[in-house]
Amino acid sequence: MKKFDQSLNLSDKSDASILKSLKNLGFLAKDFKDVETLKELSIHTNKEIRYYSINNLGKLSNQNLLETFINLLKSEKTSKNRREITSSIGRLRSRKAITTLVKLLQDSDPNVILQAIRGLLVFKDDKDIKEKLLKLKDHENELVKTIIEVEFNNKKIYSKDHHKSPDDLKNKIINGDTLKVLKKIQNESIHLTFTSPPYYNARDYSIYNSYKSYIKFLVKIFKEVHRVTKEGRFFILNTSPIIIPRIGRKYSSKRYPIPYDLHYEITKMGWEFIDDIVWVKPEPSAKNRIAGFDSHRKPLAYKPNCITECVMVYRKKSNKLIDWIYDQYPKSIVDESKINEKYETSNTWYIDPSHSKVHSAVFPLELCDRVIKFYSFKGDLIFDPFAGSGSVGISAKRNNRYYLLSELNKAYYEEIKKKLETDTQLSFYK
Repeated sequence: MKKFDQSLNLSDKSDASILKSLKNLGFLAKDFKDVETLKELSIHTNKEIRYYSINNLGKLSNQNLLETFINLLKSEKTSKNRREITSSIGRLRSRKAITTLVKLLQDSDPNVILQAIRGLLVFKDDKDIKEKLLKLKDHENELVKTIIEVEFNNKKIYSKDHHKSPDDLKNKIINGDTLKVLKKIQNESIHLTFTSPPYYNARDYSIYNSYKSYIKFLVKIFKEVHRVTKEGRFFILNTSPIIIPRIGRKYSSKRYPIPYDLHYEITKMGWEFIDDIVWVKPEPSAKNRIAGFDSHRKPLAYKPNCITECVMVYRKKSNKLIDWIYDQYPKSIVDESKINEKYETSNTWYIDPSHSKVHSAVFPLELCDRVIKFYSFKGDLIFDPFAGSGSVGISAKRNNRYYLLSELNKAYYEEIKKKLETDTQLSFYK
């Protein structure tokens, strides 16, 4: 165990030596003798020295330092240091600090406001303090709004059956309009949705009268997905920008940034952005866009071959942490669902595409396996509103999860049924 000093060694006055000594101060006893030295260093010209001096003063929780902290706020310009001063004031847990903390609720720096809120939450049972904090519920900063929501408006009643799903949805394949299918599903039934929506007018099976109507259609679907998803659970969306070829030599091709246009709409409807995963495919599998540039090498005409797709990770907004979800499951299920094999540590996944004689855009099982293992537990219900080739269903079954698939195309629907009936690896939930 690392041993920390209980006094400052400033025999060497260099900034590096002072910083090292400050960082090496661990827990500070109330009778710490170098308080005055820390106060002197808290106005040092080096902002890092100031920071660690303030940090160490804060450890003392000494109410006699309140005036020191107030004066430091007047002179300090660095956001990180002002945040630390505010945190130190809060740690005093003193009613004498309330006036200062309340004033800091109006600060222009949201990091300072957040620390002021934390300091005032100690007194949140005080009617006057509660009233002042509740005024921040419509603050322009999203983190400020979130902390107020968590502390004062967390009246959401969570399902006692979070780990369960309706029996009539388990291992079902539905041939029909996915929006109509979704309308019949009760609230908070699904544990994980993983899907890749139809391409915009890039395949014969998906023709829309405009890009705007295409995005509107998907927004309707994903709003319903949000409704049927259990609190705090995940929605994984695989899309990529697509190219509509030019209709003649006089015209240029058009590239549509589908994942980026969808992202804004998705976060508006109550999904929280968690991660972006980049699915990388071998270059020979991509359409050759670079050939023209390769022949003449003229500037402005560079169009690289597109070998990536976006796998966007969203979570249904919740004031509950992930640990709460673990607590809703039997410990045996959580343990059995652990990823014990080798796994990808970065957000770049190199996975070869799959092909089918029936479907022109097939989800690779390896991609489905990763998503389902990383974002669900055994026995969960996995939904794909655009089932396509059925890879999500096959992967779910192989990984001891239930599936719910919706597919409009009759030929795809029949192919999925055939796959699920004949796959010898599907040995779990019948």
